[in-house]
Amino acid sequence: DAGTTGLGDGSRVAKDCLRVETMGEVDELNSSLGVLLTEALPEPIREALLGIQHDLFDLGGELCIPGSNIIAEAHIARLEAHVEKFNEDLAPLKEFILPGGTRAAALAHLSRTICRRAERRAVHLANSESVSDFARRYLNRLSDLLFVLGRALNKAGGRGDVLWAHATKQTKA
Repeated sequence: DAGTTGLGDGSRVAKDCLRVETMGEVDELNSSLGVLLTEALPEPIREALLGIQHDLFDLGGELCIPGSNIIAEAHIARLEAHVEKFNEDLAPLKEFILPGGTRAAALAHLSRTICRRAERRAVHLANSESVSDFARRYLNRLSDLLFVLGRALNKAGGRGDVLWAHATKQTKA
C-alpha cells in the first residue's frame, strides 16, 4: 500500500489528508452510536438512532465524493424535531451537567463529543475544500440531540442529571 486511498469520484488521496480524516471521524461517530444501540433503550430513541446511523453513512458518502450533496434540509429538520420531542419531558437546565449517570447516557455523551470533533474536522475541511453547509449543520444539530438524549436516557433509567459541582461550591463543603 502506497499510503493512498480512493475517493468516490475515483481520485486518489493520501490516507492522512483532511478529507479522509473527516470521513474517519464520521465513521467513528457512527460506530459509537452502534455501541450505544447495544444498550437497552426506549424504542423511540432506538428508532431515532438507527435513522441517524443511516444518515451518517450518507454523510460519509457525501464526504467521499467531493462536491456531492446528499444531506439536505430535511435531515436537519428531522434532528430538530427529535430534539424538541425528547426535550419536552425534561426539566429545564439550571446547572451544567457532567457526562454520566446511566451507561446509556454516558455513551450518548461520548458520541456527542465524537460528533463535535467530526464537526470541527468538517469545518476545517470546508476552509479549503468543498463541504456542504447542510453536512456541517447536520453534525452541529446532531451533537445537540445527543446531549438531549443523554439526559433523556438518564431519566428513562431512573437517574437524574449529574450536576457539575463548581470548584467554589466544593471548597465550601
